[in-house]
Amino acid sequence: MFSLRNFFRSLRYALAGLRFVWRENNFKIQIIIGLLVIILMFVYHLSRLEKVALLITIVAVLVLESLNTIFEHLSDILKPRLHDYVKIIKDIMAATVLITSLGAVVIGLIIFWPYVFSR
Repeated sequence: MFSLRNFFRSLRYALAGLRFVWRENNFKIQIIIGLLVIILMFVYHLSRLEKVALLITIVAVLVLESLNTIFEHLSDILKPRLHDYVKIIKDIMAATVLITSLGAVVIGLIIFWPYVFSR
């Protein structure tokens, strides 16, 4: 059954997690880039579908950066016991964020190119 108290408790935990991830420099950079993209969406009057594609892309990058932070901290906990694998795990997660970020750049270029260079 729905409980308003439980909902606000869950929301408080989620916001605490968001504050923790906000301390990560890369997350801040990605938030700023995401906000700039959102501003440009309205400056160039993108279609609804283009806006949705960009928003999904922005959210994907932020979610993966958050997951990367989780894996980094979990890896740090396990480091003394599994030191050989910790670097591999961290590198793979960083590569995952990089691939997603590069994909986001490509998607952004595909969508914005006609608007920017057709004027």
